[in-house]
Amino acid sequence: MALLLEHGHLDLVIQAANERGEWFCAERAAQELCRTGEFEGALEMMEPFAATGWRTAAWAKAGILLEAGRAQEALDLVLTDEESRASQETSHKAAELLAKAGRVDEAIDLLAPHIGEWWTQTVLVEITEDRDRDEQVLELIAPYAEAVRRARGEGQWHHPCWNAQELQAQVLERAGRADEAIRTLGADIAHRRFLTQNTLTAYAELLARRGRLDDLRELAGGNHAHTVLAIYADALRDSGRAREAEVLMREAITADDWVGHRAWLSSALVRDGRLDDAITVAACGFSWHDCSNLLAPLVHLLFDRPAELLYLLDHPLTVPHHDHDEFQHSWRAFALAGLGRVEEAIGVAEADPRPWSDPRIVTAALLGAAGRFTDAAAVLRDLGTIKAREELFEVLVQQGQAREAIAVHPTVAEQRAIRDTAGSVSRRQDNGYRAEPPF
Repeated sequence: MALLLEHGHLDLVIQAANERGEWFCAERAAQELCRTGEFEGALEMMEPFAATGWRTAAWAKAGILLEAGRAQEALDLVLTDEESRASQETSHKAAELLAKAGRVDEAIDLLAPHIGEWWTQTVLVEITEDRDRDEQVLELIAPYAEAVRRARGEGQWHHPCWNAQELQAQVLERAGRADEAIRTLGADIAHRRFLTQNTLTAYAELLARRGRLDDLRELAGGNHAHTVLAIYADALRDSGRAREAEVLMREAITADDWVGHRAWLSSALVRDGRLDDAITVAACGFSWHDCSNLLAPLVHLLFDRPAELLYLLDHPLTVPHHDHDEFQHSWRAFALAGLGRVEEAIGVAEADPRPWSDPRIVTAALLGAAGRFTDAAAVLRDLGTIKAREELFEVLVQQGQAREAIAVHPTVAEQRAIRDTAGSVSRRQDNGYRAEPPF
């Protein structure tokens, strides 16, 4: 769907929704029709799905009605009885509809019975932005922010409204009371009257937005460096002080060789085009395990720069890390393909002891990465599996053959059938993965 729209084929997205019952096509087509004011067409697109009683489709239809100026019909569709009004999830969605219709006070009243939950407070803050209700929202949230402070003061580490303090600060800031937000949340941080790292992060980001870099530097220099230092360094870069940010992080690495400091600095250096410097910073962690590995973040930044990616992968310390050696094969193969060295890329992929997909699909993907779409399509046509047809769809769209692409794409029924077959049969595949536990 996204690929078809990217290539300007809204008509084919509508066709797929109507003829094939493709929900995602119907949903997105309706959105596009609404964008051009074709509300009746959007409703027709949504009606077959909403008629099944599926709640997701009902909400989508309600959204269309709202955009068409039929707010009461939208609300009547989803608020069908007292039980639906009492539902927290339904009240959230209905409140969003009411706010969009300009009925903000009704939206707040609908949320009121659930206001003692963090999710409801989050929705309240979101739907009232730029609605001239900040003082009312602050009155509703304030008791819960105080309750969190008391809970932490009593040694507790949990509260249903754990994010009330950061929400309070957010509303104060948007109400033009940023200094008060900083004082209030800053006191909470200083006295450790908060429950989660998110609150600390919210305070640091508040300081950064308001240009309070001296306060942010002081916060980053204390016990919160692992959480705050990167925010401070980003703020320095955003204010044109990139060299100062680099020095700051290098000093932090010297004092506390934490992997997060190296990850920030190496990624920043890559973005600045200094790949060798980035490798020097990160290479010591190239073979570490899982989330502490410093190679993957650099690889992800270089996916569209195949020459530099291959240079990185050829570094002597770039070795397959714990139980994920297949990733190095895929990275190298696609880097080579991006440089037009397809046969070499295919050889690398075929040497993978644990292929990440059917080797023929991998071959087609590498051909596509090199721009050889006709060859990729030929491989996928010969294979003919459900997965191959999904991949062939993308190749054909890129070749400008969108109608043929839809024809070869597996139907919903075919996709469900293969999914059900895979789910009902426990089998070990060639790549070592299983369809059922133990995986």
